[in-house]
Amino acid sequence: MNRHFLGDTAVLLGRSLRHITRSPDTIITTAIMPIAFMLLFVYVFGGAIETGSDSYVNYLLPGILLITIASGISYTAYRLFLDMQGGIFERFQSMPIARSAVLWAHVLTSLVANLTSLVVVVGVALLMGFRTGAGVLGWLAVVGILVLFTLALTWIAVIPGLTAKSVDGASAFSYPLIFLPFISSAFVPTESMPGPVRAFAEHQPVTSIVNAIRDLFTRQPVGTDIWTALAWCAGILVVAYMFANISYRRRIS
Repeated sequence: MNRHFLGDTAVLLGRSLRHITRSPDTIITTAIMPIAFMLLFVYVFGGAIETGSDSYVNYLLPGILLITIASGISYTAYRLFLDMQGGIFERFQSMPIARSAVLWAHVLTSLVANLTSLVVVVGVALLMGFRTGAGVLGWLAVVGILVLFTLALTWIAVIPGLTAKSVDGASAFSYPLIFLPFISSAFVPTESMPGPVRAFAEHQPVTSIVNAIRDLFTRQPVGTDIWTALAWCAGILVVAYMFANISYRRRIS
């Protein structure tokens, strides 16, 4: 069964990746908005924001990476919605294919596409002066957090992709996720925020994830932030995975 599932997932993943290679503009579009935010904040607002960091782009980049992922997962919901409306799922049901392989192919496609967009964004950040003292283990830890965060948000994206009534509804859910980093430590220290906003910012998942990545980049002790970040990502992933599979079973039943 596992071999059957893995083989089916690999075949369907290849199908989805071919669609992306034929339309690379989706990856470019995903990267454009985060890069625009990075340019805007570094070159327009950066001089007026006090972060205690030698370089604002170093402080800013972790939040920009999360915005890149939140922007990219909307395409997962979009592609899933098109497959549902196009009757592809019904066609797959008539074939000897593991049912869960269909969803996993979309999720892994999202992971590949988002990692590609993240590489583009990091490349632009390097051109803007981003520097890090992180070693191999530090970078592996950053990549691990970003992969887990991408999987968590992608399984959230699967739910509207399966249940939305329109293309706009399938992708619009990502807008609040894109702007969540703005109410966190991604752009300014939370200490500068008024009381209620600061309380929300310090206890939402983006802040702990951003702080953990920032500490890894600067080779600072990560403390409890990394465990809080991993707990948030794992918790969101498990809950989203459960609801996505419930929605999938209802849709194909």
